[in-house]
Amino acid sequence: MARRRHDTALGRAFACALTVVLPAAALAQEAGREETPEVTAATVTPGAASGVTPAATRPAIKSNRWQEDWSALANPALRTEPLDGLKYIPLDATNPLTYLSLGLTLRERFEDNEAPTFGIGGRKGDSYVIQRLQVHMDARIDGHWQLFGQFEDARAFDKANLTPADQNQADLRQAFVAYSGNIDDDITLKVRAGRQEMGFDRQRFVSTRDGPNVRQAFDALWVNVETGPWRVISFWSHPVQYRTGEPFDDYSNPHLQYGGIRVEHSGVGPGELSAYYSRYQNDTARYLDASGLERRDIFDVRYAGAAAGFDWDVEGMAQWGSVGPKSVGSWAVGALTGYTLSDVAWTPRLGLQADAASGDDRPGDGRLGTFNPLFPNGYYFALAGYTGYANLIHLKPSLTVKPISKVSLMGATGLLWRQTTADAIYVQPSNAVAGTAGRGSPWTGLYGQLRADYAVTANLTTAVEAVHYVIGDTLRRAGGHDSDYLGIEVKLGW
Repeated sequence: MARRRHDTALGRAFACALTVVLPAAALAQEAGREETPEVTAATVTPGAASGVTPAATRPAIKSNRWQEDWSALANPALRTEPLDGLKYIPLDATNPLTYLSLGLTLRERFEDNEAPTFGIGGRKGDSYVIQRLQVHMDARIDGHWQLFGQFEDARAFDKANLTPADQNQADLRQAFVAYSGNIDDDITLKVRAGRQEMGFDRQRFVSTRDGPNVRQAFDALWVNVETGPWRVISFWSHPVQYRTGEPFDDYSNPHLQYGGIRVEHSGVGPGELSAYYSRYQNDTARYLDASGLERRDIFDVRYAGAAAGFDWDVEGMAQWGSVGPKSVGSWAVGALTGYTLSDVAWTPRLGLQADAASGDDRPGDGRLGTFNPLFPNGYYFALAGYTGYANLIHLKPSLTVKPISKVSLMGATGLLWRQTTADAIYVQPSNAVAGTAGRGSPWTGLYGQLRADYAVTANLTTAVEAVHYVIGDTLRRAGGHDSDYLGIEVKLGW
């Protein structure tokens, strides 16, 4: 039966993806990179009354579809693609900034995972296809208002172990109303309310979770104020919880909440400096050494920029509070740095990723040190899911080249240790591997990663990723073995 399931999934993958992907040998998104620097309040253009004209060029298809502004198609000369009549449907003949836009995103990915959780706990290899179909309607009114709705049908075909991140049949992905306008000549106000997606920066800790099949949404109120180089954001949310069963069964409730305030300043040297305070509340938290009401106060600071061929993104987070009767003291740091040889063929980029996150070094002492990665991005380490952002030290040198403008190839090696052997080894999103806490050595293992990406057209991208993980003695003694992952993806946006 396992072999038959493998053959069925593999056949579907070849039919829907392989014929496009293998000739291109490509991938839509580099590991640890997102399509936009961050998700903020809706970026709608000021209204016609302020004298602002529609956009001058066609927008690019984005991962966050609500950020696209299709007012450029008010100019008939720019309606050059099929179905452009549905991308820009005028609602007011006298105001080109009042219109309705329809869109669709389809992602198909074949995955072969030889050993989820390294085969520990009876987990066997699995081959399957995951499919994400999203349709949306985006209404813009006078350039100031936006009403956005998006429906999703995410399915996993032939996957043995389904989780809420794998399947979400026929449900509401996003539904919000947003406003953007000037308070005076120097201050812009943006407000967004309803079910929405959000993420910060490299999405280490707060992300749209684009790697798995089901992205993360929040029932939230978002307020954004901008003036000059400053931007101040405040938000409060109930993260949406997903079920794999019936249509339209997603929910959020007051037992899980997240919110805070963030300050950004551009032009700090060659980069941007940002910091935020946030609060995470979970009434039913469970850790290896604590459970109950979780209340974490969080402070995060980040500096990112580029100069003279170098690029960097450095972030640190501290967490304190309580889980049940135990106090919390945890931390994490992450850095993505690189140097691009722009005057060399294929513009190679030499990269280094470095990460560390605390573990619980003294179980039973009344204090929990395990870091909570909040809402992590499945792309950040690798799609294989073998690495979680808790109790780790991670170093990953990489080389990325671009043989042509639309193709990017990346090879990397990741080395992992535990921050403390008293705590477990963790896999994504933050799951402890059985039989590792308090045992073995700090060394966890190493992995090799190969990725390729190719933007076939403005609407079509293809993806390939391969990961080979060589485990250390701690995982081997817990019953694990070396693991392989292969992902082949096609993504269409309209």
